Amino acid sequence: MTSWTTPAAPADADARRRARPVVTYTVDQLPAVDPAFYARARDGALLVDSVTVPPRDGRAFRVPKGHLFRITSVEGPQVGDLNLWHADNLAERFFSGKTRALHATHVTTGDRLWSVMPYLRPMATIVADTLGWYGFDDDGAGVHDVIGTRCDPYTNHLLSGGQYHRCCHSNLARALADLTGLPVREAELHVHDVLNVFMCTGFTRDTHRYFMKASPVRPGDHIEFFAEIDLVGALSTCPGGDCSASHSSDAQACFPLLVEVFAPPEGALEGWEGPGISGYDRSHGR
Repeated sequence: MTSWTTPAAPADADARRRARPVVTYTVDQLPAVDPAFYARARDGALLVDSVTVPPRDGRAFRVPKGHLFRITSVEGPQVGDLNLWHADNLAERFFSGKTRALHATHVTTGDRLWSVMPYLRPMATIVADTLGWYGFDDDGAGVHDVIGTRCDPYTNHLLSGGQYHRCCHSNLARALADLTGLPVREAELHVHDVLNVFMCTGFTRDTHRYFMKASPVRPGDHIEFFAEIDLVGALSTCPGGDCSASHSSDAQACFPLLVEVFAPPEGALEGWEGPGISGYDRSHGR
């Protein structure tokens, strides 16, 4: 059997490795985040809806434009996988890759969740995060990542041969199907890469492989968003629990997550219109 070989390094290998890193996007021209505006929306906001997502399951919910929604740990350490869509157009959905490129591998207060092209606009802005203190630890891990995908039955079958239906991909598909009335196989086609809420992740320093570790989330911790457009959301309580050991199994302790939707006080949004879709003409040079 022929083994893989590593090519010999060129004479200027060290010089190539010393190339200066350049942050890919300069983001000074992004729409400004105004903390005072979001504080007005939050101050005196009224609870109008709530959904409890049971362990190893998913639930979908609606958030009108200008409202807020909060995801809270209520009983024990639990991570969740979040999908977002435009309420009237499921084709406009959360774009984790562009969110990562514009902000960072992990997001927190002041960062935004962006939609896919050709829309490419803020869907939601993070306005509160009780785990914002965590930062990055000695392993290089942070909280609320936009680098992972979601545990799914296809990868599980690929690696184990099993049929597991309580993974996040399936939970999100069932949740969207229940809310919209779509057949689950059709709803599944709209499920996409997630914001891993409360999940603590990074890349190993030696092999650069994606890793997870026990989430620092505790009951009462929450992350809160302002809906920049009319949204449908779906949240899965990951079968990995706090993701300290495994996922896609029934071995881990799992707990519910609470989603609450709040209406801003009267007059708080006066003069605000919300973001329009991208102004690119879509001619693509033709």
